[in-house]
Amino acid sequence: MLCMVSARTAAMSFNRLVDWEIDLRNPRTAQRHTLLSKQVAIGVCFLSALLFILFAGAINHLCFLLSPVALFIIFFYSITKRFSSLAQFFLGLALAVSPVGAWIAVTGSFALAPLVLALGVLCWVAGFDIIYAMQDVEIDRKEGLHSMVIWLGIPRALRLAGLLHGVLLLSLIGFGQLMNLNFFYYFFLIPIPFLLWYEHRVARTLQVDLINRAFFQANAFVGLLFVLATIFTAMSP
Repeated sequence: MLCMVSARTAAMSFNRLVDWEIDLRNPRTAQRHTLLSKQVAIGVCFLSALLFILFAGAINHLCFLLSPVALFIIFFYSITKRFSSLAQFFLGLALAVSPVGAWIAVTGSFALAPLVLALGVLCWVAGFDIIYAMQDVEIDRKEGLHSMVIWLGIPRALRLAGLLHGVLLLSLIGFGQLMNLNFFYYFFLIPIPFLLWYEHRVARTLQVDLINRAFFQANAFVGLLFVLATIFTAMSP
């Protein structure tokens, strides 16, 4: 938990710093900087990154050695939209390291199962960030930034997001098979395709307010369902 909080704080503060001027010119994000100065953001980023390395080192030696790699990945995402249309996939990669890191923290080794789950996380995040990026298409074009939505256009980008979320579902099933998880795991997965369908249906309306609400609601429930699936599976005989 401490590693997750410190890494997320470091990543978000770094993202605020590198996007400072761009966010100020975007009406949707301009108010983000009214409560935070650059100096505070720099301090928070540095302290959070240091704490992440220390917390990782307290778990095991492999986690300590890999902690700078994890930081590099989550920091690198913040600059990718300046030169690559694959920015959504870099964000997916930044979050996909989480299940692998958690596995290493518990077992001290690598395995196939967390990699399959990481693939699902990468596709889930890339898919929903494509939907989220629809809100900033015009601003991103004006700023010379890149995204899958700008590259493919909204209709094709939405089809890609749907394909990626299909891979997520297959990855969740594959993870359950590799781990020999029981009925409870699959039971809690049942609502996930319907939540993703709802998110995509709303996205096709192209109404920003509805997209934003559906984005947070649907993905929050997807994450919660997976957590409940693993908890109840672990508790069951």
